[in-house]
Amino acid sequence: MRGAIYGDQQSAGARRLVGRPTRGHKLPYHGTMRILLVSPYEIGRQPFSLAHPAALLRARGHSVVMADLTLGSLPWEDLSEFALIGIALGMHTATRIAANLLPQVRARAKAAHLVCYGVYGPPNAQALKEAGVDTVLGPEFEGELLALVAMLAGTEEAVRRIEFVVPDRVGLPGLGRYAHLVLPDGGRKTVGFVEASRGCKYLCRHCPIVPVYEGRFRAIPREAVIADAEQQVALGATHFSFGDPDFLNGPTHALRILKTMHTRWPEITFDATIKISHILAHKDLIPLLREYGCLFITSAAESFDNTVLGLLDKGHTGDDIERAVAITRTSRIALTPTFVPFTPWTTLDNYLELLTRVRDAGLINSVTPVQLVIRLLVPEGSYLLRLPGFRERLQPFSGELLGYPWVNADPLVDALQAKAQRWIEKADREGCSRFEAFAGLWSLAHEAAGRRMPKLNPDMAGSVSPHLSEPWYCCAEPTTAQLAAVAVGG
Repeated sequence: MRGAIYGDQQSAGARRLVGRPTRGHKLPYHGTMRILLVSPYEIGRQPFSLAHPAALLRARGHSVVMADLTLGSLPWEDLSEFALIGIALGMHTATRIAANLLPQVRARAKAAHLVCYGVYGPPNAQALKEAGVDTVLGPEFEGELLALVAMLAGTEEAVRRIEFVVPDRVGLPGLGRYAHLVLPDGGRKTVGFVEASRGCKYLCRHCPIVPVYEGRFRAIPREAVIADAEQQVALGATHFSFGDPDFLNGPTHALRILKTMHTRWPEITFDATIKISHILAHKDLIPLLREYGCLFITSAAESFDNTVLGLLDKGHTGDDIERAVAITRTSRIALTPTFVPFTPWTTLDNYLELLTRVRDAGLINSVTPVQLVIRLLVPEGSYLLRLPGFRERLQPFSGELLGYPWVNADPLVDALQAKAQRWIEKADREGCSRFEAFAGLWSLAHEAAGRRMPKLNPDMAGSVSPHLSEPWYCCAEPTTAQLAAVAVGG
């Protein structure tokens, strides 16, 4: 059944998937434990995935250390002191980074109980267990985590769905060290990160949330969201990024939160992720979002090709993307579409059409360049595997990639993707503008297709949109730079 999660109803991701305690040990310190929570990567945001369980654990008297590997390193010399080490796997990149770290973590913390939790835990449970992880939990992990900790500490706590509390962010790097908002005039704002809901009502086949939430979402109580926002305002936040998979899954809930925030802090701005179909269905609400401070909306457009959109079960068409752009522009909100341009079904003509429609819609300056080179990720459990004949197009599951590799029927498409990705990484290193990065792709695509390249002028790029300094692409393969940024050794 689609819809919100109420009462005792829980998603499949809330069930323990791997083992009971095997290595964990009891500590005779009045039921208290020393716990390490680790975030490998959360797209430049101060991790809610650490702060929320930290609040619950500290309220029960446990000593919690938090390590955000994007801004620091693991306390390698002290790992043996922790009775439990929890690693947040909210996205594919985080999971790849964690997979590189787990062998040494296991070797240096032989007695610790290792727990991985989050959206990418369940699909990778087998690989994580083979790497030494004791327990794997899904995104609704808090209740089982608390029960597990109680068991290891020699006390008891029933497994139940935990009500959300105010996250405890003490011990995390300051907000100013995370991704910031870049304004069109070059100004910048300090960004806070909040969540108003979990899960999603929709079943887009390539989305990693779908296999664990199965069409459900859970609203986070307004009081907890506002209290979290309040503490981040006190820490310097002047803009908020909502981490909901889709901010309008529960529009009444979302608008109540925005109204309260705007009343208390009228100068605060925000951004959110909203489906193309939701923008169309709730177009009357878009001006209200602007009134409450919305600067831009991220939307998983994925493709302009209707065949691909149908296979992904996105619920919108290529023309709908342009309609959504018109709706948001009328309200002076920038639409920042994200794409998965390279799939097993992509042709050179498809890719040229994507670039052409981005140009014609004046979206060049609204699209993060990396969004134009991403390959489709197929993790274990993906609803894509339910498509008739799709599994036959895939190679065997790769434990290194944590997904099913695939090749396009046209080798020229895969060759183009490799060249395009190298170019975007080079453009990023050299500080190229979005237009310059796009122009390089424009040239590569026309060369690959053997087509005459139409002229491309800077005035076709559209307005420069507000954007976060860390690119938004949670479901893509990690870049070489991202993997290299996290030290594997201590």
